[in-house]
Amino acid sequence: MTETYTASVVGASGFAGGELLRLLNGHPHFEVAQATSRSYERKTVGHQHPNLRGMDLRFTNPEDLDAVDVLFAATPHGVSMERIDAFRDAAGTVVDLSADFRLGSEAQYDEWYDGHTRPELLAASEYALPELNRGNLPGADLIASGGCNATATILGLKPLFDAGVLAGDEQVVVDVKVGSSEGGAGGGAASSHPERSGIVRPYAPTGHRHEAEIEEFLGLSVSFTVHAVDMIRGAAATCHVFPEGPVTKKDLWSAYRESYGDEPFMRTVAGGGGVYRYPEPKAVAGTNYGEVGFEIDPSNERVVVFSAIDNMMKGSAGQAVHAANISLGLAETAGLEFEGMHPVGAP
Repeated sequence: MTETYTASVVGASGFAGGELLRLLNGHPHFEVAQATSRSYERKTVGHQHPNLRGMDLRFTNPEDLDAVDVLFAATPHGVSMERIDAFRDAAGTVVDLSADFRLGSEAQYDEWYDGHTRPELLAASEYALPELNRGNLPGADLIASGGCNATATILGLKPLFDAGVLAGDEQVVVDVKVGSSEGGAGGGAASSHPERSGIVRPYAPTGHRHEAEIEEFLGLSVSFTVHAVDMIRGAAATCHVFPEGPVTKKDLWSAYRESYGDEPFMRTVAGGGGVYRYPEPKAVAGTNYGEVGFEIDPSNERVVVFSAIDNMMKGSAGQAVHAANISLGLAETAGLEFEGMHPVGAP
């Protein structure tokens, strides 16, 4: 297929916006027509994203949107719901990377966020995670990319639901460790290097907003804690699961192979040889791959599930492009086939 689609990135000066530009610039079917930034208007893309100095493109004002085929919105929460009409007027397909259209009801936004100004559009939005929602993505024109912590957790636990190991009423405790890029380019004092270096800091011991996505898409209430750790890229979820009946390693291998055996971006890593015996963010840094794995603790009737993603890719920009590929009828892996590097520094 040689068809080319024009694309714009709103909020292109941030970390997620930069990743979108990187992916779209190398994509065989996308041409980047516009990158917006209020703060960096008229400056080159390479001014803010030094890895993109080769792009002949300057930031423009987000109020002046070009007409394109696909608009990717990499804006803070609350912006897209206010500007959704302008976004949809500018593009036939809108892919939003914020939390504005991830959940299905106004009541959820009242509970987990600060309400919603366009609740009538929530039913029209499709969750971007293809491993969960692939069947609903073809032709979708309003797509909501999932939260990185929720993505890592859902990917780890989904095969257990698919296989009937979990029914939804079991106790599940989830601990997620994330890199500083999750806070975005304006992450503030807590994300500055002197404050972030060397830490394992619980920044959301309870009540993290991504719990809402896990409940929505798995039907499971989890005990959820998030730690900020000393890495730049990556989200690693450790899920402590207490099934009602006995589970063997054979059962788990069967469950994960059944769910992810044909998935182009999922790998099962469970106690093999070498240094990287379980899922590791460093091993997927810069890629759209996700790793999942598991171990059994028979004395405590516990299954420990591990999952690892790059929060900027599988948990954000990569997931968005993957979903856009499916929506437009392109090859799923287009523009995303590249592997990571080894060895690398902090992810």
